Amino acid sequence: MKLEGLRVIDLSLFLPGPQASLMMADHGASVIKVEPPGEGEPNRHIGAAIGGHTVFFRNTHRGKQSLCLNLKQAEAREALLRLAETADVFIEAFRPGVVDRLGVGYAAVSARNPRIVYCSISAFGQDGPYRDIPAHDLATEAYAGLVSLNLGNDGEPTMPHVPVADMAASLLAFGGIMMALLRREQTGRGDFIDISMHDCALSWTPNITGQVFAHDRAPVPKHERSLGGGAFYNIYRTRDGRHIVLGAQELKFVRTLLGEFGRPDLVALAERGPGPHQQPLIDFLRERFATRSRDEWVEWFAGRDIGFAPVKDLREAFDDPQAEARGMRLRDADGLEHIGLPVKFRDEPGQPRFTLPAIGEHNRLILRTLGYDDAAIDAMDKAR
Repeated sequence: MKLEGLRVIDLSLFLPGPQASLMMADHGASVIKVEPPGEGEPNRHIGAAIGGHTVFFRNTHRGKQSLCLNLKQAEAREALLRLAETADVFIEAFRPGVVDRLGVGYAAVSARNPRIVYCSISAFGQDGPYRDIPAHDLATEAYAGLVSLNLGNDGEPTMPHVPVADMAASLLAFGGIMMALLRREQTGRGDFIDISMHDCALSWTPNITGQVFAHDRAPVPKHERSLGGGAFYNIYRTRDGRHIVLGAQELKFVRTLLGEFGRPDLVALAERGPGPHQQPLIDFLRERFATRSRDEWVEWFAGRDIGFAPVKDLREAFDDPQAEARGMRLRDADGLEHIGLPVKFRDEPGQPRFTLPAIGEHNRLILRTLGYDDAAIDAMDKAR
């Protein structure tokens, strides 16, 4: 596999860091999760559980080893620094300054291993006026303007529901780590990567910053091309209370569908682009789509070259034949479901390992490789 032989140390908790290291584990890297004493990784206790583990933990920590250390203890910090000497990647997601106070920041780690690629993920990054503000996904999305774009039918902001800042930070951290590892092949040195969830959320707005940068004003979501201002990029309720979407605004699709519906006179509204002038077209489509059930519309659209999709719930989405064909719903030997691997290589496909570690399960195994004897390991365990 692509990352076989790579050793990753992951101190991060919750979603962005663990998701980034999961992508590495699924493609062959050896990932050592360093967990705090007590309850360990919070994902172990969040959400629904089956088979002895939460689904959240299962889909962020499969195939990893667990090393439980109390980093407030000097011997545990030294053990982590020794481990870092053997590693390629180091991920942390504490608030800025915490790892330096613990003695395992970039300066300390790179002094022991100049080749280390050290990635810090935080809400607002390592500098700037917000660096010390506590925040998770929702707050960083709010600061980045994304919550203002997620408006309900009442015009009020609604929950984003998908953790955009978390996942964007995870993906960009992963990409940054890969770039740094590639560069290390030429320079022999690692690097420090500063990932801000707020930065990452802002970076995902190129399709909706037109009014911001061109006219120095915030967009009106319901008038924007991709936020409801276009009839052919919109959500429609069906007769059975389900929903469908039109998801392509190219005029060839507009002309085809309105021709089928006997209303070519409405094409001109779409030709003018998104905006409030499209409301009569939206109203017509709302009325038309309310005449059949969701599944009846699926049957009607079959074979027609129009950007259409049924709105599926998440259970339906993972049961979908497309997800099945692409391996995005996997089952382990016990029949438990897992999210599949989105990156597909032809020659060396990823191979997720479905084993899940208990807290500190690999302490003895890992610490022995660093030169600690059983007495020293027992002493560290007692100090947790």
